[in-house]
Amino acid sequence: MYIKGRVKKDKRTKNLIKRLRAGDIALICHKDLDEIGATSLVEKKVKCVINTDKTISGRYPNQGPTILLNANIPLYEACDDNFFDSIKDGVTIDIVDNQVIQKGKTIGEVKLLDEKIIKEQLGKGYDNLESELDSFIENTLDYAKKEKGLVTGKVPIPKISTKLKNRHALIVVRGKDYKRDLAAIQAYIQEMDPILIGVDGGGDALIEFGYIPDIVIGDMDSVSDNCLKLSKEIIVHAYPNGKAPGLDRVNDLGLDAVIFPSPGTSEDIALLLAYDNDVDLIVAVGTHNNMIDFLEKGRSGMASTFLVRLKVGSKLVDAKGVNKLYRSHLKLKHVIGIGIAALIPIIVITMMFPPMKELLQLIKIRLKIMFGL
Repeated sequence: MYIKGRVKKDKRTKNLIKRLRAGDIALICHKDLDEIGATSLVEKKVKCVINTDKTISGRYPNQGPTILLNANIPLYEACDDNFFDSIKDGVTIDIVDNQVIQKGKTIGEVKLLDEKIIKEQLGKGYDNLESELDSFIENTLDYAKKEKGLVTGKVPIPKISTKLKNRHALIVVRGKDYKRDLAAIQAYIQEMDPILIGVDGGGDALIEFGYIPDIVIGDMDSVSDNCLKLSKEIIVHAYPNGKAPGLDRVNDLGLDAVIFPSPGTSEDIALLLAYDNDVDLIVAVGTHNNMIDFLEKGRSGMASTFLVRLKVGSKLVDAKGVNKLYRSHLKLKHVIGIGIAALIPIIVITMMFPPMKELLQLIKIRLKIMFGL
């Protein structure tokens, strides 16, 4: 196999995505490549991906490599631990079989992860799933005891300027299938005009669909500057001790923000914020709510999410996967029905209008002559 292209690299895949162009070679350092990262790479139409970490560690069956495989995007693993640092961003390289060449000189080796290798390595992940589940449950229960204040009201909710009372709130997280699900509920958005809340990159997801976020909430690590400037209100997720690393970025843009100290994830506090402000309904898109989702995010448990959903469950509609709920298909019987319905008024008018009656009689006589009837 021969591949030539310009290298774009970043150890954080979600940061690299913003700079990639079609035909680039993506150089990443991403252990257990997740579904969201792989889908983003496919959407950017990269020529191939080189990973300097274990693409499949065997800890759990991560589906990122399968997504690249199905999209016919070659996936390599670097054989040299120093490979990432040895290649400069923006240089053009050639990949000839397992050799990486720059300006005619071999600078490293890579290994192609083909279908057989990916299947074998994922098998190890499935075999380890029971053990991983035990650890996940133990971690979740342990932290649930420590974070029960999320349910009991011991986590103070900050005052915000956006009026949420008696409104619907749409909370968007850039998770699995968020684009399809967001597309599937556009009629709901137009009709109900919910308060639009983007969790970090979820704010950019709303902008992609032509909406301006009313609120962007998160630690500000994956939202664009453009989104922050357009959003009507910004809430920075802080650690329980009040430290908010994302605040500096907002201040550097000359923008104001509300600080929300809390344990848990940013999507958890987005749900709490909406619930505490007396919304009528919370609709969530792209949220993380199962073990694989959390493992792909590098979290060992889901205590805060479990607790928050216990609290807000009566008002929460999770729209994850709603695009698969119903897909309309125009069937032949529907077309025939529409045709018959359209013919009825035409026939009635024809029978009642004298000149048309005479025309039909002439057509009838002509047909009889033609066919000898």
